Amino acid sequence: MSAHEAVEALRELGLSNYEARVFVALQRLGSGTAQDVARTSEVPRSQVYGAADDLATRGLVEVVESSPKEYRPVSLDRAREQLRERVERQHERAFENLEAVHEDRAGHSDESDVATLRGRDPIRDRAADLVAAADSEVLLVGPRADDLREDVADALADRAAAGVDATVVTDDPDLEDAFDEVAVVYSPASGDGGYAGQTLLVDEATVLLSVPTHDDHAEPFDEVAMWTANTAIGRILARFVHAGMQAGTEET
Repeated sequence: MSAHEAVEALRELGLSNYEARVFVALQRLGSGTAQDVARTSEVPRSQVYGAADDLATRGLVEVVESSPKEYRPVSLDRAREQLRERVERQHERAFENLEAVHEDRAGHSDESDVATLRGRDPIRDRAADLVAAADSEVLLVGPRADDLREDVADALADRAAAGVDATVVTDDPDLEDAFDEVAVVYSPASGDGGYAGQTLLVDEATVLLSVPTHDDHAEPFDEVAMWTANTAIGRILARFVHAGMQAGTEET
């Protein structure tokens, strides 16, 4: 890794540009005065003092009270630990604040809310959350054994055990015996490609529709989805889902 790359990596860990350049310079020097550091780092000497003092406050640099003053970096192991702890503290602080914001808006629902998701894992995360919140009905159409994530399957099984009417419709025979209390309906989909995507219906007003993507130039994600929860739009979509299911059953 070049010195430039090291500086960029340290900046991503929360150091300022001058702090990162001073710290990298001190790793090269072992120790040095502000003039030495300025020469090596190309940071103006007037800025080296403040950056080095800030690094000392972070526990990354020792200040040698000599004349002129010198600076020494702590060991790389100690620096790694100090920066790791800083990142963890920032992480905890950020998510504590995010949780507070989330609680402030709890219970708010916009009757027109429709959200989009991109990427298989975020979509499965949302599906698991929606299934876990089901009170009366869950219908999942289109999953296959190789992409039914464990937490989604567990949420389906948990809701079924709690008395929720849970049904999985699939064209994959490997799922026919996957559950004890979840109803599994085997329904060969039309076309060689099977189902075009997956549909999740929860409690008559919550719907998630997802489709795989294959064009790397048009869409960098492997799957995209739209979902809406407890909304008027969700109730309309739910009717279409039920109508499609009924038509498919009649054709079978």
